[in-house]
Amino acid sequence: MLADEPHLLLSLETATRAGSVAITRGATLLASRSGDAQVSHSTHLLDQIKSALDEARLKLSEIDYFAVATGPGSFTGLRIGLATVKSFAATLKRQCIGIPTLHAIAHAAGESSRTIALLPAGRGEVYAQNLAVSSAGLVQPLDAPTHLTPRQLLEIVAPLRALKWAGEGAHIHAAAIAARALAEGIEFRVADCQDRMSVDENQWTLVEDVEVLAVSAAHLARWCLRSGKASLPQDVQALYVRPSDAELKEQCRD
Repeated sequence: MLADEPHLLLSLETATRAGSVAITRGATLLASRSGDAQVSHSTHLLDQIKSALDEARLKLSEIDYFAVATGPGSFTGLRIGLATVKSFAATLKRQCIGIPTLHAIAHAAGESSRTIALLPAGRGEVYAQNLAVSSAGLVQPLDAPTHLTPRQLLEIVAPLRALKWAGEGAHIHAAAIAARALAEGIEFRVADCQDRMSVDENQWTLVEDVEVLAVSAAHLARWCLRSGKASLPQDVQALYVRPSDAELKEQCRD
């Protein structure tokens, strides 16, 4: 299979509370589904996949590659998404592409020299990463993903005069971000889905969330395929960034 062929790709994103599914052929979106933040991925993920396949008039066996958001995000959600993709790929003898969740969030927010992608990490913390997004949609990390408090993050990024903010974590803490921008003499604005151009100097822009993050994961997976970066199912691992609460409790006992 050549790297530039219009592959059929099934992409899952279960790192966020709602999650999503997308099926693409090359750059063409054939079907997508967004989940319900109030319902466990284990309850509806397989139904979403079947519904998307039915809309695209495809069978699972026709899928060439599987992509999955690898985290950070919900520990349970990540495990469900990874287990589903790995079982499909292993059964069908296909390869997988793991996409960091924060990369998909930055891609969905559009072109930018600096995007702070945020997800809630529990206990009042956030998962955060600073990324650049090219006009072609290629995401370049400017630092490593981390987890910290919103206050700590704002102290770090305060000197940066032009930023995009994206992801559920950014919307949860929008008031604190806006207040810090005001304190620094930086304009703060909220952009809708259609307004995704790079921000001006001395401006922080909060970008509206995208419901179907799996579409951005699919786009980034295509970049990986062009570079020959598909993996065997067993080689795709979750990017947790921090230990789970259960692991932290176990460490305390030790």
